[in-house]
Amino acid sequence: MHYIRPHQQRGHANFGWLSSHHSFSFGQYYDPSHMGISNLRVINDDQVAGGAGFDPHGHRDMEIISYILEGTIEHKDSMGNHFLIPAGDVQIMSAGSGIMHSEYNHHSDQALKFLQIWILPEEQGITPRYEQKTIAQDGVLTPLVTPNGEQGSLSINADASLYRLQLAAGEATTLHFPKRSGYLHVIEGDVEVTSEHGQNTLTSGDGAGTLNAERIALKATASGVQALWFDLAPAERL
Repeated sequence: MHYIRPHQQRGHANFGWLSSHHSFSFGQYYDPSHMGISNLRVINDDQVAGGAGFDPHGHRDMEIISYILEGTIEHKDSMGNHFLIPAGDVQIMSAGSGIMHSEYNHHSDQALKFLQIWILPEEQGITPRYEQKTIAQDGVLTPLVTPNGEQGSLSINADASLYRLQLAAGEATTLHFPKRSGYLHVIEGDVEVTSEHGQNTLTSGDGAGTLNAERIALKATASGVQALWFDLAPAERL
């Protein structure tokens, strides 16, 4: 892979109620060598204390995805949506021309863990939009978010698709993405990644990206692996 992002080297912010690890520059954490991959701009690995959360705040022209790992998010927004999003669900919000929202840990007695993902939009100024869905794993690679909502996935206003990758211990697969960019974020377990640039072993929280490649080969170790795979727009730089 062109780019390896070890989990222990990520940016970190701790506000007491929130512990957040940033794969790419975000907020007060800035590193010009870690600004995202293609149109993938943010992956924050967030842990929110019981009953705490993000007060109402605004966004514009960003595709914002939440992938819930543990607990339940309580979502409210200026479009009138008020939903609970449990572990395993996927949420997407197209901020478009502007939206206000809040995200809280619905439970007072347990932590909320989720991945906050931002992707640059294909079209700016669109009408804000909200969706969430429970998507069961179907095979090795299951689409969660795609431009056209393919195979029951959520739709996104971006040249990007997000998949959940799951391999049992010792299982292998090859991802093909001719002349596009890609990024792999490991949720749990370990996986060997082989590309034209060599082989690397990734573990929980690690990431790896490549630009305009052809394929990468993946093989889970004895623990198996669950990860997110981003199929991204072609790009000139990491």
